[in-house]
Amino acid sequence: MALRIDILTLFPQMFNGIFSESIIKKAVGRKLIELHTHNIRDYSLDKHRRVDDYSFGGGAGMVMMIEPIALCIEQLKSERKYDAVIFMAPDGKTFNQSKANQLSLYQNILILCGHYKGVDERVREFFVTEEISIGDYVLSGGEIAAMAVVDAIARIIPGVLNDESSALTDSYQNELLSSPVYTRPADYKGHKVPDILLSGHEQAISDWRFDQQLKRTKERRPDLLA
Repeated sequence: MALRIDILTLFPQMFNGIFSESIIKKAVGRKLIELHTHNIRDYSLDKHRRVDDYSFGGGAGMVMMIEPIALCIEQLKSERKYDAVIFMAPDGKTFNQSKANQLSLYQNILILCGHYKGVDERVREFFVTEEISIGDYVLSGGEIAAMAVVDAIARIIPGVLNDESSALTDSYQNELLSSPVYTRPADYKGHKVPDILLSGHEQAISDWRFDQQLKRTKERRPDLLA
């Protein structure tokens, strides 16, 4: 069965580009993943399709109301069981390759994209099962973060990449950064490809790549080795 991802957003049109290009397009075309966007405004109880209001207690910024979000989630949950209801939040748990691997094994995922000052806290309390952040910074909405998560998930689903072993050698798959890679020409203005990569000795090349992974990780991300 294909992995189904439902995305709740105020701006479904933002996803048109990523759904029709590159790895995501390939995953959808091969029926390995299903992507569906749902406009939260369609579930608004207001005749003007309003989905936000002022924050109780005052303060700057608008807050997304619980009712439209709840109606949308409840409708979707009446149609299928979700393995995870994810809220893209700057204060969520930082997304990593391990989480992408885990999510790629699910059957149904729902992703909620917040906007404005955030969503009514009761949405997080009653509906959300996981909160994910893609970094320690704030975006204007959860859409871009959701795109990053979807891309990371899709590319490791078996059958999406032409060479499935490619995803297994990516950075972070074994808690290490990937080794340097080279292609033609072997000599670019005196800058040559390491001789070992041209030797044809598979074990020696494998050992070299692993050594390079360790070296690069120690230099750039020593926290991964901890």
